[in-house]
Amino acid sequence: MPDELATIIVTLRSLAPLELAESWDNTGLLLGDRSQPVERVLTCLTLSPDVADEAIETGAQLIVSHHPVLFRAVKSLTTDTTEGRMLLKLLAARVAVYSPHTAYDSSANGINTQLATALQLNDIRPLRPAADPQATVGSGRFGTMAHSLALPQFLLYVKSSLKIDRLQYAGDGEPTISRVAVACGSAAEFIGDAVRCGCQALITGEARFHACLEARDAGLVLVLAGHYATERPGIEQLARTLAAAHPQLTVRASQREIDPVQWCC
Repeated sequence: MPDELATIIVTLRSLAPLELAESWDNTGLLLGDRSQPVERVLTCLTLSPDVADEAIETGAQLIVSHHPVLFRAVKSLTTDTTEGRMLLKLLAARVAVYSPHTAYDSSANGINTQLATALQLNDIRPLRPAADPQATVGSGRFGTMAHSLALPQFLLYVKSSLKIDRLQYAGDGEPTISRVAVACGSAAEFIGDAVRCGCQALITGEARFHACLEARDAGLVLVLAGHYATERPGIEQLARTLAAAHPQLTVRASQREIDPVQWCC
C-alpha cells in the first residue's frame, strides 16, 4: 500500500527538523496535498523544468528538492514565467514538492556532516551550534585532519575526497592545514566562524570576490569546490535514506540533473 504524503513528511522532518532552517529560508511542503498517496519519490538539488518533466514521466508523486521553489512571495502563478509553467504542470500531474534546504544542511546527519565525513575529519562539531556550544546540530561543521597537510597537498586531498577535477581557492603564503571548516553551497558568511574556531581552511561551494579578499586578509584559505559538488551528494544520500525508511517506496535521485556551471578546456 502506498504511504500518504503526510507520513513521508514525518520522516523528512525527522531527518531535517524545520526548526534548524535559517529564518530567511522557505522549507517544508511547498506544493501538494498531505493526504495524497505516494509510491514514487524523486530527489534533486534544484527543481528545474527538466527535473519536473522527469518526475512526471517516471510517475513520481513527490519531488524532494533541496533548493526551494517559490522562494519569494508571488502574487500570481501563470504560464508567463518558467517557474509558473513548471509549477502548473506539476499541479496538473498531482506532483507534490517538499524542500528541506538549510534544515538539512544543519541537521545532525545532514549535508555539512556528510561533507566533513567525506574529508575524514575528526571531532566534528557545528561552526554555529543551534542551541548551546555542545549542540550536535547547527550551521556548518569543523574538525581536525588525521594528518596536517601543506596547502598544495591539502587541495589535492579535497579534490580526491569530493571526487572533483577542479577547484578554486584564495589564500596567501604556505599554510599547514590541520583544522578545517566546511559549509555547503554559498557560505562565505562563515569565514569569521572558521577563524574563531581555529581553522586554517574553509571549504564551501562558491563565494563572491570580496569574500575571497576577506578570507585572505584573515589568513584563512577559502576553498571553492562548486555549489553542485558540495550539495548534490547529500541529495543522493537523502534518496537512499528515505528509501531505507520507507521500503515500499521507489526513491531515486534525479538522473537528468547536471551541474549548470561548466568548465572550458
